Amino acid sequence: MAELNRVAKRMYNVSPDPLRLTFDDDTTGVFELSSAEFFQQEFQAEGRRVDEEGTYRFTTSEDNTAVLAGRETEDGWTLVGRVVEAEAVSAAETTDEG
Repeated sequence: MAELNRVAKRMYNVSPDPLRLTFDDDTTGVFELSSAEFFQQEFQAEGRRVDEEGTYRFTTSEDNTAVLAGRETEDGWTLVGRVVEAEAVSAAETTDEG
């Protein structure tokens, strides 16, 4: 069996605790995931950014090389970018640095 995506594994292991996600454009934010699960290699998660309203969804790409992030808008889902890093943060860290 092929390896699980490194960033997805980190997101899964840290949730439901808050985590700081860094995107491919170098923006960061603190997120809380309400669900995170693997279906074989495919990762899916849903959560919110702690400093704003709205729902985010995360999924691995078809080739399992990236974790893609989408945000729910009035018009449906919009691609936010690719998550390149995920790290645990304390519950007290709720501000965006990016």
